[in-house]
Amino acid sequence: MPTNINTADLYARITNRIIADLEQGVRPWLKPWTAGANTVARPLRHNGEPYSGINIVLLWSEATARGFRSPTWMTFRQALALGGHVRKGESGTTVVYANRVTRIETDAAGTEVEREIGFLKSYTVFCADQIEGLPERFYAQTSAERPTDTPAGRIERVDTFVAATGAVIRTGGSRACYIPSVDRIDMPAYASFRDTGTSTAAEAYYATLLHELVHWTAPLHRCDRQLGKRFGDHAYAREELIAELGAAFLCADIGITPEPRADHAAYIASWLTVLRDDKRAIFSPASLAQKATDWLRAKSAGDRPT
Repeated sequence: MPTNINTADLYARITNRIIADLEQGVRPWLKPWTAGANTVARPLRHNGEPYSGINIVLLWSEATARGFRSPTWMTFRQALALGGHVRKGESGTTVVYANRVTRIETDAAGTEVEREIGFLKSYTVFCADQIEGLPERFYAQTSAERPTDTPAGRIERVDTFVAATGAVIRTGGSRACYIPSVDRIDMPAYASFRDTGTSTAAEAYYATLLHELVHWTAPLHRCDRQLGKRFGDHAYAREELIAELGAAFLCADIGITPEPRADHAAYIASWLTVLRDDKRAIFSPASLAQKATDWLRAKSAGDRPT
């Protein structure tokens, strides 16, 4: 059951946890891959529905910190309804639920007006690894299948997904970037990517491409976000965080490992500045990253994004 709590305290608690990870040089949205898992997936509710937004980051971080393997999470009561029970002594994990309510208020002129007010609630969930007696399907390692490379090394279904979005991509040079002035993504040649200790060359290429594809959703006629003008300003740092999260969400859906960027430390420093200044700052990028990935999936599927 969702709990009404001090919203400011909840924002601060969640943001402080992410700050603590970043201060150690760890991006919590990459933890599922650095923890030694062989495949990846978004966290799932008891009914198989994926979590979204900030809850993905929270549950990925918690799963790695505590060594959980199942992607499925549920409340105490949901576990009971499925015939299971949370083991004695287990502690739950906080996830959040955001919504808006409409209230009638009186303005300065004495006129009644409708006003939408946002609110945040929290509730506690447990990983299936903390629960005994559930049906066997809840104890699977992950629901995501690792894509199979084609003989040329490329991953066909990722190429198909990207091509269906209609993004213009130019191959060549040494930089991966989205260029707003010409609405184009530039990517180094596929052959220039190499295997690393955490991902294959193919995964490194596609994780980079998906990062730039999230940037590509920023213009007004797509998802309408401010890109920022230079490295280090808040808008730029926020957009990079959106692209980081969005690429991680897409990689999880596709089942590939995102590769940390070479400029990892510089970006962490800029994100820490933003998060320390505003305890709500992580929530907006997580929400906008979700919006961008939803838009891309709808576009790729042939639906008309909204």
